[in-house]
Amino acid sequence: MQKILIALIRAYRYLLSPWFGQACRFHPSCSHYALESIEIHGSARGSWLALRRLLRCHPWHAGGYDPVPPVTHSHSDHAHRHG
Repeated sequence: MQKILIALIRAYRYLLSPWFGQACRFHPSCSHYALESIEIHGSARGSWLALRRLLRCHPWHAGGYDPVPPVTHSHSDHAHRHG
């Protein structure tokens, strides 16, 4: 599942994202954040983190620097078992 999600995000970044320009209010961009969160935290938690980020990316949010949170021991174990 993780490889499919990563492939979909990469396809978005290369095929659709150039048409939208620099619309993301955050650094790293939401698509980069999604890739990194899924690679680090696995499919389930990474997708949840990416969805939360996407819901915050709107004109009424200030945006800014928002890195992927570090892996905690309990999340790391879960991601490796279920990622």
